[in-house]
Amino acid sequence: MMTVDDFIEHTKTRDKPESTWFPPLRALWYAENGQWEKAHEVTQEVDIPAGAWVHANLHREEGDLPNARYWYSRAGKPESAASVEAERREIAEHLLRDHSAGT
Repeated sequence: MMTVDDFIEHTKTRDKPESTWFPPLRALWYAENGQWEKAHEVTQEVDIPAGAWVHANLHREEGDLPNARYWYSRAGKPESAASVEAERREIAEHLLRDHSAGT
């Protein structure tokens, strides 16, 4: 099973996420690589709470807090008080644990 550290290393050493990864995890990969638009596009491909959580994080990053709050609500998550980066790590841990990166 991939760890968060493995995921972070992947974001630094590969030119794209694995195509078999759960879409919200792929979106996090793009976000970690500064590809906000691509990350946003991937989150919009799936209408699930995990995708909404990543979507909320992306809107926090761009400073659009009202939109982020909307997506937190869709995700069933409270608004994060952590840094954007720390929240991404938390999301990655959740996704890797609950979705085994590939499904």
